[in-house]
Amino acid sequence: MITRLVRALGPPILFGALFLAAWELFVVARDIKAYLLPKPSAIWGQFHDNIGQIWKVARVTGLNALVGLLVGLALGLVMALLASRFSLLGELIDPLSVAAAAMPIIVLVAIFNNLFSITSEVPRRLMVAVVVFFIVFINVAKGLRQASATQLELMDSYGAADLQIIRKLRIPNGLSFLVTALRQAAPLAVVTAFVSEYFGGPQNGLGSRIAQAISSSRDTTGWAYVLAACLLGLTFFALSALVERWAMPWQHHRTT
Repeated sequence: MITRLVRALGPPILFGALFLAAWELFVVARDIKAYLLPKPSAIWGQFHDNIGQIWKVARVTGLNALVGLLVGLALGLVMALLASRFSLLGELIDPLSVAAAAMPIIVLVAIFNNLFSITSEVPRRLMVAVVVFFIVFINVAKGLRQASATQLELMDSYGAADLQIIRKLRIPNGLSFLVTALRQAAPLAVVTAFVSEYFGGPQNGLGSRIAQAISSSRDTTGWAYVLAACLLGLTFFALSALVERWAMPWQHHRTT
C-alpha cells in the first residue's frame, strides 16, 4: 500500500518541488518585481497570513462548483439514458452540445445574471451545470451506445425488455465513460465557477477577490487566492479519483 502510494505521488511531488525551487531562484536571480512575478515563498506567506479569509471565499466558490457539478452530473446521466432509449432525442441534443461547447462562458453568464437577483449565486451554479451537463451527456451517451452487438442480440434472443437491456448491459458498459466524464468535469466545474465570478454577481468568491487584489496593487495577495483556486481544483479532481476507485475497484486492481 505504502509502496503504491509513493510510486503514484512521488513523481508529481518531486516535479512540483523542483518547479517551485526553479521559480524562486529565477525570480531572485533576475530581481523580478512582485507586481510582475512574486516569489513562491512570498505567495505562501500571504496565503498563510490570510488563510481565514481565503478559506471563507474558497467555500463560496467550492459550493457553487459542487452544486453545479451535481446538478449537471444528474441531468447529463438522465438525458444520456433517455437518448440511449430514444435515438431521436440523442440526435436533437448532440448538435446542442457542440453549440454550447463553442459558446463563450461570458455570454451565458451575462444572460443568467439578468434572470436572477444581483446577490444570487444561481447564475454561477447554472453555468457550471451547463458545462458539466454536456461533458457527462456526450461521454455517457457514447458508452451506452457502444454496447456489443453480440450481447444485444443475445439479450434480444432471451426476450429481455428495454429496461433490462439498459440496466444489465448498457449501464455497466457506460460506467467507465461516466467516471471519465466525472474526472474531466470536476476540476472544470471549479474553473467555470471561478471564471463566472468576473462577470457580475456577489463579490464573495475567489475570482472576484483576485480581481480586487490585482486592481489594488496587492499582487502577491492575488497570487495567494490563485493558489487557493488551484488547491480547490486539485481537491475536486482527487475526490473524483476516489469516486472512480470506489465505483470501479476492479480497474484499480488490474492496473496495479
